[in-house]
Amino acid sequence: MMPRRSASACSIRAGCSAMPCARGWNCAATRSGRMVFAISWRNQDASDRELDMEDYRRMGVMAALEAIGEILPGQKIHATGYCLGGTLLSIAAAALARDGDDRLASVTLLAAQVDFTEPGELALFIDPSQMHFLDSMMWNRGYLSADQMAGAFQLLRSNDLVWSRMVREYLMGERTPMSDLMAWNADSTRMPWRMHAEYLQRLYLDNELAAGRFMVGGRPAILQNIRLPMFVVGTERDHVAPWKSVYKIHQFTDAEITFALTSGGHNAGIVSPPGHPRRQYRIGVHDRDAPLLSAGEWLDAHDPVPGSWWTAWGDWLTAHSGAMVSPPAMGTALGDAPGSYVHQR
Repeated sequence: MMPRRSASACSIRAGCSAMPCARGWNCAATRSGRMVFAISWRNQDASDRELDMEDYRRMGVMAALEAIGEILPGQKIHATGYCLGGTLLSIAAAALARDGDDRLASVTLLAAQVDFTEPGELALFIDPSQMHFLDSMMWNRGYLSADQMAGAFQLLRSNDLVWSRMVREYLMGERTPMSDLMAWNADSTRMPWRMHAEYLQRLYLDNELAAGRFMVGGRPAILQNIRLPMFVVGTERDHVAPWKSVYKIHQFTDAEITFALTSGGHNAGIVSPPGHPRRQYRIGVHDRDAPLLSAGEWLDAHDPVPGSWWTAWGDWLTAHSGAMVSPPAMGTALGDAPGSYVHQR
């Protein structure tokens, strides 16, 4: 077994279907000698209808931190969240900072929003009337079905994800060979009624997190309390979490933020391993006391770098980690890979 760094990497991964593994960024972390703990969505059914945002924070993010603490007592954790998982991680990190809990060493957010005033084209599907319709539909069923969620995301890029495929497959008879990323995209997940209704109402419509009004444990979880080093990734062609919206994290924390803008979209831009052709990214560091650039100014000030942002992230993690140590015994805190949820139908 390879030695691991003393500051473990914890991948808090919620939303956007299942974790990519064989070519995923978590495997890049393990190959570089880091111990990675990963969680993903459970595919909910009607019996989970009452699970809410607090349940996902408590039984998702916090339970993962506690499990890691059993294996690596006293060690700080590099926490990573993707898409909605990044939003949940931001909420958890703000609550931890508020309460003086110092278990985190850093926070990495991948295509994750904390301010929802400019959510891009997804706003077309989220307004009070649509919210009422969705809430009624989810209440009756107990969850938002995976095909409904996937359909909304496909319509955001209808030329690429709907019509071009129709022409190629049904008119021309040309089937696209399956790839790792296509299989990942096809593995969509359901959302429980209460959690998804809260997510849309409290974050998208009411923007409680950015306004400092998102309550955790009866008190607001304020992003400005996060003072940990942050690595934040946006993608150039993201229709789910537009990069200029992701960039707004600079306005809400007093942390040192390394921001990377990578080519590609919401999925392919993140799952972008070294060696992938035509990939590039821009990267810059904003110190806590430095003046803040607008998104457009930041773009003009940073030139593209060929390659994958993973390499830069790996260097950043190394700079914020301790010395290499031997791996710990895993004990009984975790089950065998790939976990139990994958076997559910």
